[in-house]
Amino acid sequence: MYIRPFDPWKSKLCTCPFKYTLNVYTGCDHACVYCYITAYIPNAFRVRTKEGLLPKLEGELRRFDKRYIIALSYSSDPYPTVERELGITRSVLELFRRHDVRCMILTKSDVFERDIDLLSELRCAVGITVTTVDERKAKLLEPNAPSPRARIRALKKAKEAGIPVYTRIDPIIPFYTWEDFDETLEALDFVEHVTVSTLKLRPDSKKRMFAKFPELMKRLWPLYGRGERIGGYYYLPRELRFEILREAEKKILERDITFGSCREGYHSFPTCDGSHLVPL
Repeated sequence: MYIRPFDPWKSKLCTCPFKYTLNVYTGCDHACVYCYITAYIPNAFRVRTKEGLLPKLEGELRRFDKRYIIALSYSSDPYPTVERELGITRSVLELFRRHDVRCMILTKSDVFERDIDLLSELRCAVGITVTTVDERKAKLLEPNAPSPRARIRALKKAKEAGIPVYTRIDPIIPFYTWEDFDETLEALDFVEHVTVSTLKLRPDSKKRMFAKFPELMKRLWPLYGRGERIGGYYYLPRELRFEILREAEKKILERDITFGSCREGYHSFPTCDGSHLVPL
């Protein structure tokens, strides 16, 4: 099955409404230093196609319960570099249109701008992840992803086309991206929902962060040493997380944007993931 329930194990801090997920590709070539998928996908930063995806997916969609949302994607970006040439995600969206499927897109790419014509005909919401609008920092954190400014420009075009739009400012990294939060939020003040999440480290991403950002991690890791270990992740101490989340929430709500947090033990309204934006 290509369409699967999102988080079937229900992590104790996951507050997502029930939805399904589909990863169009295997792996992701953005190669974000902090990425969690390397913990469970071999060769995670190499993108592979899935044999027979489209005909098999169409068979699944014929039986799919149209009340539910399918999210693209959580373990791979639906718009990796090869999507510009292959157009597999666009073909998936065409199947969604044919079968009247409700969907969500989440990406770190601007390639979805190509598909705005199609997305505007779907019952969908489109979101981008922006860790920081500081181009230098973003390039270090997300070496192969399109620039934050390019993503934001594409999302504005989706908004102008009448598509509900949201963003994830994620991960928030103390001493680094948190310092740019006001500027990042200002650049995204046209969205309808913002989800935030603090940096959560697994052993593999911790190793990459130390290799890429040794001075930052000298300051940061002692905080995680006082934090929590939840579901295989190292978390910042709860009191520090909540201090950051409260400040982020205040700034988001002041702009009349709805607020969500992801796997923090904090609260969200009306949803953590922005799925309330998907038209019924």
